[in-house]
Amino acid sequence: MSRDYANRTSRPAKGRGGRRGGPEPRRVPWIPLTLIVALIAGFGYFLWSIKGSADTAKAEQAKVEAAKPKKDPNALPPKPQEEWTYLKELENKQVEVDVPKPEEIRSAGPYQMQCGSFRDASQAEKMKAVIAFQGMTAQVRKSEGSNGAWYKVILGPYEKKRDAERARHKLQGIGMNTCQIWLWQN
Repeated sequence: MSRDYANRTSRPAKGRGGRRGGPEPRRVPWIPLTLIVALIAGFGYFLWSIKGSADTAKAEQAKVEAAKPKKDPNALPPKPQEEWTYLKELENKQVEVDVPKPEEIRSAGPYQMQCGSFRDASQAEKMKAVIAFQGMTAQVRKSEGSNGAWYKVILGPYEKKRDAERARHKLQGIGMNTCQIWLWQN
C-alpha cells in the first residue's frame, strides 16, 4: 500500500489530558527570563558603582586643587630647560658661501641640441626635414667612431641654454622627445 504524503490533509491535533479543541496552555520560559533579569540587575549595579567612584574622584580632585597655591592668571610659566646641544653648536658655527662673480655666472659657452643619431644618412635627413617644417634649421654631422659611422642631427648654436630649452619644447609639441642639450662641440 502506497501513501500520498504530498497531498495528504492534516488531522486536527488532540489536546493534552483528554481536552479537545482548546489551545494548549503556554509554558513560561523561566531560564531565559531569569537570565535577562540577572543581566539587567548586573548592569544597574555596574552603573551604581561607577557613580560612586566618580563622586570620590571629584572629591579627591577638589582637595588637591584646594591645596595648590593660587597663581596669577596673567603670569607666564617658567622657561623650559633645553635638552639639545646642537643649538649651542650652531651659535658658534661659521658658514662660508662661495658667491660666484658675475663673470663666472655667464655660461661656459654656446649650446647645441642633438635630436637624433642614425647609422643611415637618409634617416637623419628625414628628421632634419621634420625639424625644418617647424621653422628651425638643423645640420647633419657625420662622426666616425670605433664601431662605424654615425649621422647626428644637430640644432644650434644657442647663446643661452634657455633658448635651446624653448626650441626643445617646441619639438616636444610635435612628439619629438629625443632631443638633448649639450655644450657646443665643433
